Amino acid sequence: MNSMTSQGLLIAAGAVVAAIGLSAAAPETFTATATVKKGGASATAPVTVSVMKYATDAERTAASNAIKQGGTKALQTLLAAKPEVGVLQLGERRTPIKLAIERASGGGRLITVLTSEPILRLGEGIPESKPVTGYDVALATFEVQSNGPGVGDLSPAAKVTMDDKGAFVVDDYGQAVVWLNNIAVKK
Repeated sequence: MNSMTSQGLLIAAGAVVAAIGLSAAAPETFTATATVKKGGASATAPVTVSVMKYATDAERTAASNAIKQGGTKALQTLLAAKPEVGVLQLGERRTPIKLAIERASGGGRLITVLTSEPILRLGEGIPESKPVTGYDVALATFEVQSNGPGVGDLSPAAKVTMDDKGAFVVDDYGQAVVWLNNIAVKK
């Protein structure tokens, strides 16, 4: 066997092992610290994301189609009808995860979890706050690093659309980013 053929077989074998590893990862639990800063005020809270099952290709496609056809409301309706596949806990508040998506990334894995209801609307009720209509889901996206803690963000109340490449575009209700820091897989 020549070295090009051997190299090709090694790459193919690596891809198969990576695909098997990704699909076999659930159930798993991640821990993080949520941090938000606005002006001189800041707050932190512990976050735990427990995933029992990751989405299939068909489930990801159904979510994408719902967003394309009817925006956040259609996505929320789809998610509300789905069984719980995990739990996102922010402080003491536990919210069922209805869709968990896992993809390989350069430094590890990219995890996106969605709920069928908002967790909270940061800034609701203060002067100049946005109307709450349409911010009907919550979404967290974070990278789990293979060599240290990961980072990500949490949109505790969001509208979701898609760009022309099929990526989620998130409009968060809050006026400040909720960062997820020190993300680790709980052992």
